[in-house]
Amino acid sequence: MKSISRVELERSLKTGRVDPLYLLVGCEGYLRDSAARAITDVALSETLLREFNESTFSLLSGGANAAIAAADQLPMMSLHRVVRICDFGKLRETEEETLIRYLSNPAPSSVVIFNTADLDKRKKLTKTLLDKCVVVEFPALKDGEARAWIKTRLRELKVAADENALTEIVALVGTDVQTLFSELDKLASAAAKTGRITVELVDELICCSREFSNFDLGDHLVAGNRKRALETLHKLLVGGAEPVMLIGLIASNYHKLALARDALNRGSREDVFRTIPMPFFKRDAFLASVRRSEPAKIAHGIRLIADADLAIKSSKGTPRLQLEMLVCELAG
Repeated sequence: MKSISRVELERSLKTGRVDPLYLLVGCEGYLRDSAARAITDVALSETLLREFNESTFSLLSGGANAAIAAADQLPMMSLHRVVRICDFGKLRETEEETLIRYLSNPAPSSVVIFNTADLDKRKKLTKTLLDKCVVVEFPALKDGEARAWIKTRLRELKVAADENALTEIVALVGTDVQTLFSELDKLASAAAKTGRITVELVDELICCSREFSNFDLGDHLVAGNRKRALETLHKLLVGGAEPVMLIGLIASNYHKLALARDALNRGSREDVFRTIPMPFFKRDAFLASVRRSEPAKIAHGIRLIADADLAIKSSKGTPRLQLEMLVCELAG
């Protein structure tokens, strides 16, 4: 159909109009999920029965037929029904055909949102998605885009930061929005009395927490150091990190490892960091992790993470227990 930017999507949603098919794709998962919520909010803005008109399907273990059955249902006392579909990258051929048939003739009263980090462009399903959907890409943010997002988030938190502090935040944290979201909340809490985030505060809080960052947790997992991984996980949880957020961050780390391994196999160090923007102080350690990571181990880790995420969404055990089991398996 057509490809639009994040800004163009936001502008179109302000008119109150939604399209029947969206494809949200790219490595910036936090912004993809935010866009999916924004589309849903607009589509269901005039219904009082939102819970009856909103569904999410992960297709890790099948479920394409159920997802399409939901999309084909008429909305209940609403103009629209919203169906969000994720984890559709490794479907059986029959399930792909089910989705392709729907894409060719979507229900006019449904809004179906496909949400994924990447696509296999060799597949017929991918070609159909790109042809039939409104496509919105979410690549990793550039430094300037990250600074703009930080400014917006700080206004929401009712604190300010000067340009030097913004530069320091991006340098230390990087441009992953989920990580920035967590770190900004921490900085805003520390700056509650003064209402201003300084370079000194950034250095004190972010630099001191780097030992227990998700980057280090991911490094311990790749290295197979279960003891250090569990110790780091415990400190992150005690510090207030949410298990669901941590699984998302671990998934992001493994996704970056997969992309970096591929870039390194095909090119050089410079190719890796053109693909995955990263602060200079993290690059050597990250490359060491990439070189230690066999493709089969990365793929196995991604499957384990997806299983844990699905288990949490299916309420199989507590989120914390699922996260601890995941860390033990990844570091095994």
